[in-house]
Amino acid sequence: MNKPATRIMVVDDALDTLEVLERNLSSQGYLVSTASEVAQAISILESQHIDLVITDLKMPGASGLDLVGHIRESYRDTEVMMITGYATVEGAVQAVKAGADEYLAKPFTGKELLSAVHRTLEKLRDRRNAHAPSGAGRLKLKGLIGESEVMLTLFETVRKAAGSAATILISGESGTGKELVARGIHYNSDRAAAPFVTINCGAIPEGLLESELFGYIKGAFTGADRSRAGFFQSADQGTIFLDEISETSLTMQVKLLRVLQEKEINLLGSSRPVAVDVRILTSTNKDLLNLIEKGLFRQDLFYRLNIIHIHLPPLRERTGDILLLVNHFSEKYSQELSKKPLQFTDRALEALKSYDWPGNVRELENLVQRLVTMGDGPLADVPDLPSFMHRSKIAGIGLHRSLAEVEAEHIARVLNSVSGNKTEAARILGIDRKTLREKLKKHQPG
Repeated sequence: MNKPATRIMVVDDALDTLEVLERNLSSQGYLVSTASEVAQAISILESQHIDLVITDLKMPGASGLDLVGHIRESYRDTEVMMITGYATVEGAVQAVKAGADEYLAKPFTGKELLSAVHRTLEKLRDRRNAHAPSGAGRLKLKGLIGESEVMLTLFETVRKAAGSAATILISGESGTGKELVARGIHYNSDRAAAPFVTINCGAIPEGLLESELFGYIKGAFTGADRSRAGFFQSADQGTIFLDEISETSLTMQVKLLRVLQEKEINLLGSSRPVAVDVRILTSTNKDLLNLIEKGLFRQDLFYRLNIIHIHLPPLRERTGDILLLVNHFSEKYSQELSKKPLQFTDRALEALKSYDWPGNVRELENLVQRLVTMGDGPLADVPDLPSFMHRSKIAGIGLHRSLAEVEAEHIARVLNSVSGNKTEAARILGIDRKTLREKLKKHQPG
């Protein structure tokens, strides 16, 4: 089990013990993180996936038993070992009851430590093998990358959702990968051989959306010189993905509700319904419950769409995945340009992890692509990053700056994150395009 991908976290308030355990485990090829208190350990668990936690029993503040209890309540795929210098039968019983898989008394030899680690990881491997889908049932999610606990939970949710026929609502900020999840669900379902059709509801004018979705017959309106199938008919037997469902009008929502209820559509100009067999997936970057309260979204449609809800976390909540993503995008664009993969200095990686990424994974990908394309060498450092990332760690202490300066900087960062797309920037900022234009004009240097 001592593979490089195996991640172990050691938790102990004694720094010399942390150093010894880290050295012994690293020598066997394990990736080792350390924490000197329970709060720090919980923070690490939230940012990256840990296979095994080795924790001391007695520590100042929260104890090892508290940490074991937290892991058992929150992380199914993490094993726990307890170590202690106060070895008693009562302590061992407490540790086992709390959920520890092994109990090791100090002092112990390096051989005893590694044997206990091996036994614990064997249990983890057996449990994973028992629950892993076989062969063609394994999940394929092209482009969606992550090893943090929240992403591993997401992958499992997507795997289960793909095996159902239920409608699914995918929520998350712009750039988090909602369409990638929708594609993953389709191509891991029994409809994978049929079409996957994507419609951006916010990009099609309201007057055209109905004809695009449902099609029309010849003569239905001026210019309709022939009949045309809509997206629902094109997706028959497959999946239709309605991106930005929150942008549809109440009138269109009524028609979508009828499709869900009756499984049939009406082409424009025709009174004869046409049956369709389509799985409907939708996504939104807005709070639909808030829109329902404002009378902008139908509650009955929401409950029809929200049979299964999948939420994608923003990149700032899974910073442990940033290095993985950076390496992936660096290799991708370096291969396209026949260059060596870009390497980032430790300072540059720290700046990337400190930044809040309003454009999420899409913004990170755009940045790496730009660095690979424009870079003169194989190494990227902080000066190569956009200037607003240089200040990301100290931005909060610039209390001498005016509100207008802070607003102007934030708008510039958001625009940069979406490659200057003003419609997307306005959506992230929660304002309309007209307001954004006015703010840009106001902040433009005279």
